[in-house]
Amino acid sequence: MSGPWEFEAHPAVWLLIAGIIFLGYYSVHHIGPLVVPDGQTIVTKRQKRCFAFGVFLLWVAADWPMHDIAEEYLYSVHMGQHLLIAFIVPPLMLLAMPEWLARLIVIDGGLSSRILKVLTKPITAAVIFNALQILSHWSAVVNLSVENGVFHYAIHLAVFFSALLMWFPVVGPLPELQLSEPGKMVYLFISSIVPTVPAGWLTFANGVVYSAYDHSVGLWGISPTDDQQAAGAVMKVVGGFYLWALITLRYFRFTAGRREADSRARGNRKPLAATAARASTFPLSGDLSFSDVQKVFDDNPAPPREAPN
Repeated sequence: MSGPWEFEAHPAVWLLIAGIIFLGYYSVHHIGPLVVPDGQTIVTKRQKRCFAFGVFLLWVAADWPMHDIAEEYLYSVHMGQHLLIAFIVPPLMLLAMPEWLARLIVIDGGLSSRILKVLTKPITAAVIFNALQILSHWSAVVNLSVENGVFHYAIHLAVFFSALLMWFPVVGPLPELQLSEPGKMVYLFISSIVPTVPAGWLTFANGVVYSAYDHSVGLWGISPTDDQQAAGAVMKVVGGFYLWALITLRYFRFTAGRREADSRARGNRKPLAATAARASTFPLSGDLSFSDVQKVFDDNPAPPREAPN
């Protein structure tokens, strides 16, 4: 076992990150101009920032030193790595993907479209994601991932792609596959409950759960039991608060949108009320002439129609 701060190269990670950057650059600069009509934005500044931040965090999670400390020393660091690749990087990547690129990958009516529509159904995506969450914390799986680097990366890839499916109904680039705002809040709330099972198991277990992290001398003087309890706290507190923060943010956005819609509706009713009040002055007795009728119509023009959504 090398020291925690002894540099160890991971060429496979570098190739992965370089490949993602190349695909992003090629898509925007070579494919986008061919499929996006002139005058329309190929990629927004927000999407560029999400892509850059997502790639950076993926590199941090997968490369030295975080990967090496997580694999060989501290399970609590492994848990932090897990949160990055399951809860933060996937939604950033989905936010970074333009809709036109998603529709090129997911051809309407094609096999990929039919598969994605099934896998991104909220219940299906949640079951797949949470099943992998529980499986990836099973002691036999954790111990094997520490001993076998290929298996370790395979588990992380499985968690990452299941997380993409889980986040698709919330921030996916295809609007028709997204839930309503209230539905997103309920969906995230349910997703915040399931991690409490392995988190509680780690926090209150008697003895060390994972033999691979049962070192006689822990890194930085952290005992295996303390490390295990810290991992449970990271999963429960940090992961839970993160999802609850997203739920709160969506709640305030939803209520703000409702208030704005109500305000617009009240504003549209005022001209109608004023028109009715003015129309009440229309002469109801005596002989009417065409000029009288024309004058009333001129004084009470029709309210402007709203543009269709």
